[in-house]
Amino acid sequence: MSYVVRLVVVDDHPLFRRGLISLLSQDERFLVEGEAGDIGEALRLLERLTPDIMLLDNHLPGVKGVDAISSLKQAHEGLRILMLTVSEDEDDLAKALQNGADGYLLKTSESDQLCDAIAKVYEGQSVISPDMMTKLISGFRQPTASDMNNSSVTNSAQMLEGLSPREKEIFLLIAKSLSNKQIARDLNIAETTVKIHIQHIFKKMNLTSRVQIAVSAATLGLV
Repeated sequence: MSYVVRLVVVDDHPLFRRGLISLLSQDERFLVEGEAGDIGEALRLLERLTPDIMLLDNHLPGVKGVDAISSLKQAHEGLRILMLTVSEDEDDLAKALQNGADGYLLKTSESDQLCDAIAKVYEGQSVISPDMMTKLISGFRQPTASDMNNSSVTNSAQMLEGLSPREKEIFLLIAKSLSNKQIARDLNIAETTVKIHIQHIFKKMNLTSRVQIAVSAATLGLV
């Protein structure tokens, strides 16, 4: 990975922000374009900056990080959001993923784990802290007949049926955490074609991130 990933850090603790920015600045792959202490500041940053990834804390003054994901993504098309938080609450994790977060990492993560996660999110993969992934997986199970009465499961199943055969293939490969490059290689198609199919999947299934695809697949018992 030789390209430069443009970053914005949003956290209400100045000392943590400075330490994180200092850490990231030591990695030649990253360029920190700006920082903010709350969602209002973050939105103002997006009026003049075009970051690839936003590192977003959850417990912010005013609006919580998980509640602002949709607004932030609407403010800058193509923005990827990696939650970086102390919250191990399953509800926060679920809400972040439902709202379109591209990853969920705990602040207790090692520095190399954080840098690796940023690189993976940039490449189109989904990243969740191992401890949180365990909680996520435990929250899903193979759906039974009674489960199918649940409207969210039923809706997901119906929307999945609306995908083309190729889109279904890509849906399942994304759910297995394959990157666009890996999917293109496996299906012997161009990476740009993969990206187009993914946009169609997002639109047809009313999703905004690859993590949501993984969650939908788990809900349906496909992974």
